[in-house]
Amino acid sequence: MAEYTEKIPQHRHCVACGKAFIGEGRFCSKECQETSTSEVKGKLRKYLLLEVVLVAIVIVALWFGWK
Repeated sequence: MAEYTEKIPQHRHCVACGKAFIGEGRFCSKECQETSTSEVKGKLRKYLLLEVVLVAIVIVALWFGWK
């Protein structure tokens, strides 16, 4: 008995949903690209807010520490 294995065509996996697709780029569809873009923008906003809060805390700590 000879075993026969079907070869899988060269493919990529979508960065957003993980679905395999054949083609160029990082996303399988425009919808996945838009979803990923909005998620990245949301994470960036949260990161920037965290940075502003941390800087404010340091400024307040230094202000009250010197008086």
